[in-house]
Amino acid sequence: MNTILLKADGSLEDNHKTVVKDPLKYLNAGVTLADDYTLRSFFRMLETHPAYAELNEFSANLIDQFNQCPPDGCAYPGIDCLEMGKTVEMIGFPGEPRLEIYNAFQGRSGGEAQDIRSIQVAHLLDIPVYLGRLRHVIFGDKMDVFEFETVYNLFEYMEAIIWELSFHSLPEQCNI
Repeated sequence: MNTILLKADGSLEDNHKTVVKDPLKYLNAGVTLADDYTLRSFFRMLETHPAYAELNEFSANLIDQFNQCPPDGCAYPGIDCLEMGKTVEMIGFPGEPRLEIYNAFQGRSGGEAQDIRSIQVAHLLDIPVYLGRLRHVIFGDKMDVFEFETVYNLFEYMEAIIWELSFHSLPEQCNI
């Protein structure tokens, strides 16, 4: 699989060359993140490549929120990092079994998952972002959860982040 590097300044790098045109052709490429990559880097990517922002109707509102934020110092106490995760879950035994595959974008603190839906985007921008492992859950048995290395393509990476952040529209006065 072709992979691209997402850099902190919002640029994409393919085989050590900065992508300047045709960014849509990289949507199915696997992503790796630069060591200094933060959520702010994600928004810089949407600004650098406006075609990406047009892929999701929630992007415009999130970009507006981003543009109103301070240029630095936007980190929430108690959240060590933000992590992209993928889960494959077998459900429905006994009964009609089914398989669900979904991505999640959440905070982590001390190695534990943290819900970030009540945290404003302005308080998450300067938190490091990492790519997590795939979790395989069998019939809801939380004791037998297997974890594997996995690949995230650029489209699913962007969609998971935008989907999660689309719930962060409470007024600042409601932030506890």
